[in-house]
Amino acid sequence: MSFITSFFSGFALSASLIVAIGAQNLFVLRQGLKKEHVGPIVLFCGFSDAILIIAGVSGMGALLEAFPQIAKGFTLAGAGFLFWYGLRTLRQVTLSESMTVTQGASVALSKALTSVAAFTWLNPHVYLDTVLLMGAASTAQPLPLRPFFAAGAASASFLWFGALGYGARFLQPIFATPKSWKVLDLVIGCVMLFLATLLLVQDL
Repeated sequence: MSFITSFFSGFALSASLIVAIGAQNLFVLRQGLKKEHVGPIVLFCGFSDAILIIAGVSGMGALLEAFPQIAKGFTLAGAGFLFWYGLRTLRQVTLSESMTVTQGASVALSKALTSVAAFTWLNPHVYLDTVLLMGAASTAQPLPLRPFFAAGAASASFLWFGALGYGARFLQPIFATPKSWKVLDLVIGCVMLFLATLLLVQDL
């Protein structure tokens, strides 16, 4: 097995996991459509995934398996945050004024990073997928090649978030009217509430 094979094995597995629609991806997409703090958000998501991947490959998954209450704590915190954000987003749909691509309330960088941090680190599935699954998959790699496996997986994350954040501008003609943003916020709000409910149901 070569380092190239290990790299692309990690890349393919990470890509298959990260493309699924979730709270984090929807937030990055929305910020990309607004052209607001896209670079810092993309880098934050990419580096967060890299940290989690390295943790998984280094054996942190065994710790989570040994102490399942840690994952339960993240589940409850994540569900609470998703409920709050979902209701907040749905409230925007009811407002008489709604933004377009070129207007609307701006969000401070610190607030945007706080939100994306919550979407990232309070999501229990990120520990199941990125830490446990990636960690388990890495054991099939010879020990000297595991860093290349982790590098490939992290590269897929950076590529995906960059494409999502900066590629969103190609959808801007669709979101040229306030009605389009209301539809997007309605979808995002409903998805957040669904994910929060799903977390709680799975935890029971």
